[in-house]
Amino acid sequence: ERNWILYDVGNSAFTLLIATILPIYFNYLAGNAGISSVDYLVYWGYAASVGTILVALAGPVLGTMADTKGFKKPIFTGAILTGVIGCALLGLAKGWMLFLVIYIIAKVGFSSSLIFYDSMLPDITDSDRMDRVSAQGYAWGYIGSCIPFLLCLTLVLGSDIIGLSINTAMIISFAVIAIWWIIFSVPLLRIYRQRYYAEDSRFGIQSTFHNLWNSLKEIAANKQIFLFLLAFLFYIDGVYTIIEMATVYGSALGLDSAGLLIALLVTQIAAFPSSILIGRLSRDLSTRMLISICICAYFFISIFAIFMSRQLHFWILALMVGMFQGGIQALSRGHFAKMIPPEKSGEYFGVMDICGKGASFIGTTTISLVSQLTGNANLGIGALALFFAVGLILFQLSFRKHSN
Repeated sequence: ERNWILYDVGNSAFTLLIATILPIYFNYLAGNAGISSVDYLVYWGYAASVGTILVALAGPVLGTMADTKGFKKPIFTGAILTGVIGCALLGLAKGWMLFLVIYIIAKVGFSSSLIFYDSMLPDITDSDRMDRVSAQGYAWGYIGSCIPFLLCLTLVLGSDIIGLSINTAMIISFAVIAIWWIIFSVPLLRIYRQRYYAEDSRFGIQSTFHNLWNSLKEIAANKQIFLFLLAFLFYIDGVYTIIEMATVYGSALGLDSAGLLIALLVTQIAAFPSSILIGRLSRDLSTRMLISICICAYFFISIFAIFMSRQLHFWILALMVGMFQGGIQALSRGHFAKMIPPEKSGEYFGVMDICGKGASFIGTTTISLVSQLTGNANLGIGALALFFAVGLILFQLSFRKHSN
């Protein structure tokens, strides 16, 4: 369990990079090319959408392949290396277009690795501990990622004092994140053993798609899983979109870069005790109640975003997001892991990724389109309230179907 949690510490550094320094540096590159703040938001949103669509297409197929005996670890390793190498290369991109291409490659590697990582949960713990272990992963990921982030933040904000150009500071920062990521991946790669795997051990393109098709039919027939995945698509799409677009959104509103970064650091710190607390509450309160509370909280966060106009508002938003983002992700992962057959965890989590990170292009595209059409970034974020409302309704319906 500890080594599995450590990978969250490693990959979360890249997550924080995407939410903070990465879009600010892209803003710098885009500004040098004469791109307006609104178009900058649009291009970043479209790039994020392309990355998530690619993972959505490949994730279920790769997840099905990973369920073959002995294949999960090699495919997981390949995804990690793709993300780590892409992260390191980001600092070498001088033009905004090349930067976005490398970013998409790195994001595909990162997001793909999480499919296999999540599917390892049944292999490393028992069903009665899944919610708590899942929450521990997110909690330590949030607090652990602050260490390389603070180093990178010091380099970027203090580059003039240190005597570094902004480009050199970014090259070092991307390298630090890549090294941190790979170091905390090694313990899991060393000890992981695939306990559950599909009994049909044939490996090939035809058998892979055949197994995937069977799993999709099983999901469609199981109304509880089907409705949960549909609910997950809506509410987690809103969560991931807020995480991914937060700094871009703040920059488009004209908020100070240093203040944005510090506010998002507060988000990480607040998420640590909140995730630990939610993990402990899962022993006494139902998953249904806890996830419903988190969804409602995000609904009000989206409404609050419509009226944001000052940096103080962004600080309040960051604190509120930090209180719930770890809990809603951890509980959803643990809840789903307990519903699915463990020997098909790769396939099922591949499908879940379509409904989660794979479908987040809907949220980023929604923000980009609404912001572009109205010229108001606040309305773009506010539109996500509808995602949480629909997600909550479908989530409640999934339990009614289960009862029936």
